[in-house]
Amino acid sequence: MVQKYQSPVRIYKYPFELVMAAYEKRFPTCPQIPVFLGSEILCESRSEDGSVHVVERSCRLRVEAPRLLRKIAGVEHVVFVQKNILNWKERTLHIEAHNETFASRVVVHENCSYTVHPENEEWTCFEQSASLDIRSFFGFESALEKIAMKQYTANIKRGKEVIEHYLNELISQGTSHIPRWTPAPVREEDARSQPGLGDPSSLEVDGPRSTQGASSEMVGTDGDKLDADYIERCLGHLTPMQESCLIQLRHWLQETHKGKIPKDQHILRFLRARDFHLDKAREMLCQSLSWRKQHQVDLLLQTWHPPALLEEFYAGGWHYQDIDGRPLYILRLGHMDTKGLMKAVGEEALLQHVLSVNEEGQKRCEGNTKQFGRPISSWTCLVDLEGLNMRHLWRPGVKAFLRIIEVVEDNYPETLGRLLIVRAPRVFPVLWTLISPFINENTRQKFLIYSGSNYQGPGGLVDYLDKEVIPDFLGGECVVAVEILEGESVITWDFDILRGDVVFSLYYTKQAPKPCPWEPAARASGQLMNKAWTLGADYSRVEAPLICREGESIQGSHVTRWPGIYLLQWQMHTPPGNVVEDVLTALHSPGTRCKLLYYYEVLASEEFRGSMSSLESCTSHFSQLSAATSSSCSGQSHSSSLVSR
Repeated sequence: MVQKYQSPVRIYKYPFELVMAAYEKRFPTCPQIPVFLGSEILCESRSEDGSVHVVERSCRLRVEAPRLLRKIAGVEHVVFVQKNILNWKERTLHIEAHNETFASRVVVHENCSYTVHPENEEWTCFEQSASLDIRSFFGFESALEKIAMKQYTANIKRGKEVIEHYLNELISQGTSHIPRWTPAPVREEDARSQPGLGDPSSLEVDGPRSTQGASSEMVGTDGDKLDADYIERCLGHLTPMQESCLIQLRHWLQETHKGKIPKDQHILRFLRARDFHLDKAREMLCQSLSWRKQHQVDLLLQTWHPPALLEEFYAGGWHYQDIDGRPLYILRLGHMDTKGLMKAVGEEALLQHVLSVNEEGQKRCEGNTKQFGRPISSWTCLVDLEGLNMRHLWRPGVKAFLRIIEVVEDNYPETLGRLLIVRAPRVFPVLWTLISPFINENTRQKFLIYSGSNYQGPGGLVDYLDKEVIPDFLGGECVVAVEILEGESVITWDFDILRGDVVFSLYYTKQAPKPCPWEPAARASGQLMNKAWTLGADYSRVEAPLICREGESIQGSHVTRWPGIYLLQWQMHTPPGNVVEDVLTALHSPGTRCKLLYYYEVLASEEFRGSMSSLESCTSHFSQLSAATSSSCSGQSHSSSLVSR
């Protein structure tokens, strides 16, 4: 027998747009409905003009039935699929839901609708109907009908209370009005090229669009609405409530704040950090703006010049981007003498340097947004903890670290998209216990921690970084080569031979080297990897071989003549008659006893001053010819790029 339910029309004395904002707060979980365990979006699409938004979700509900019935059924929760069709233009939301669990035995269909009150357009009506058809359920059909209908009517009443709860929460947070949807203005040439634009029945899956040549400045259609294309191009998906919060906070800043108004992307970070609670976000943002003005942070990238010791021994730098297009920063914390740096340069210098990294990170996010044609508002940090031990837990150092975390948390919220911690040693839990209470919960959820070698393989770094980007010291396929885009550039190098004798050479080729399949170990930085290449045909030597003796410090430079790939190579020096062996091939060979420390930098010829001072363009690498090798991260300069293959 089919059981049917029809609810009376329920009226919310609030505008449709505000009710929709309250409805969206029910997802992905809703503590006010205990049986609702969570949801995830299966697919999502929008019309060309943004007026129609379709979302399909999978929802999990806990089974509220006698224990015997749950045991017979063998389930503790059931899965429903819900499809929402939201039409901002017509101001309607239609919801269709059906069960996936036990679909062959029990068929549940539910239809709900939110519409504008026919007599008062500032009110919203809600109507709901459902049907239950129990075909076969282990002989418990009658009992299940009674349980299901009783639970259903209880949840309907609870649903009304939930919407009212979130409406009150929005109003208490300062969101009492959300503007109605209006179509974005369409340029004449765009209308000609897209004849279906504005047709609500024409849907396309959400995704990045090409923005080459597009301006990143904010565009608004009116005083309380943002241009839909601007949102998609620069900000990412925003619900009407979130868009309203952004506009309200921006207007408030324009009316009250003296000085430069931050960009929408910057304001959004603070709103997200406070879950779009308007008053809390406003307070946090105002404190940060005062801090930036007091410490002249806006000028930091132009004025900050790190001390020489910090440049030389701070093992961190920018290195391409992750698979999502976020800028990637690599920090080899375990290889840093934090105590020595603290005593040498002081806590303030370390703080200033970390702030400059965060400022650079925001700048790179803007650049990647333009490059990839989609909003990128955060960056990824890869922290290598190999070598971390109790000396890093020096009390003044930990205290300074906690202060740095506090400053960054207060002034750069939602700028960290992901933190990958690899090779965490046994001492790491001690450090984590000390610092984790000072890190915001939203930030902690972005931490992925790998101990030992479990960062390799599926579920490890390859899920977040392209193989070509993973540094060689973490088992990646990184090859240090320098790509010169213009003929007139200068490659400089500075290396120390700590053990053994080495031959140094510089080569040029038009194509980047690739590892040969029979040379799986030949992936370390600096090696001329393709043994099938012929000197004079596939590549050429542009600097004569230089024999470097143990204990020597070598500096040099080369003015490039052609664009292409330049390879720095070190080889073990052996007596005449013996084979000269690639230093970096020999890393995995027993008995080798060479050790070198090297740096290189690429500068435009007009900027060349013989300086090795730029962390941004400096690549430092520590190679030891033994079973183990360690190296610092790879950087990328403004006038050159580090090619990984």
